[in-house]
Amino acid sequence: MIDDFAKAYLHDNLRWVRASLLQKLDGVSEYDARRPLTTTGTNLLGLVKHLTLSEARYLGGIVGRPFPEPLPQFDDPGFVSRDQLWVRVDESRAEVVERYRRACAHADATIEALPIDAAGHVPWWPRPDVMLFNLMVHVLTETNRHVGHADILREQVDGVVGDDPVSTSDDAAEWAAHRERVEQAARAAGSGASAPRD
Repeated sequence: MIDDFAKAYLHDNLRWVRASLLQKLDGVSEYDARRPLTTTGTNLLGLVKHLTLSEARYLGGIVGRPFPEPLPQFDDPGFVSRDQLWVRVDESRAEVVERYRRACAHADATIEALPIDAAGHVPWWPRPDVMLFNLMVHVLTETNRHVGHADILREQVDGVVGDDPVSTSDDAAEWAAHRERVEQAARAAGSGASAPRD
């Protein structure tokens, strides 16, 4: 049985992971927030922009509570999904973050207004008839996935890891020794030899 406890539990986790996402931007320069850090162009601010669409679409329009601001749609002429994963020069960081906050507030209002078993329809899913429960799990899963990406991107930018603003440079020697142990284990596994143990 899906009940209000499950709804509250999922909602609390969603709020936590959203805050974690925005925390990845704290203390990061404009350039570092936007610059591509992977071959495919993944960047911190682009992840926020992408998750704005997820919040607004899945916890809005899909359950009959459309986000009041225009959103790109899959069937728009010229729509390219990767265009939602980076931020143009004419889009300010503050605008991207505030739009995400508004989408989250709209999603929160949807979650509070509807029962956990409220019906929705996601035409691009293999099983398109869903409940608010399914949508909450989807957005929570997607947000967690992208916060994991943001963790790695932030570490590449300035060494800050996890939820605490602690840089790997604070314990550089310890991290270097740990990385070397990981490297040795990988090399040994790759060659079929035994890795040294601690």
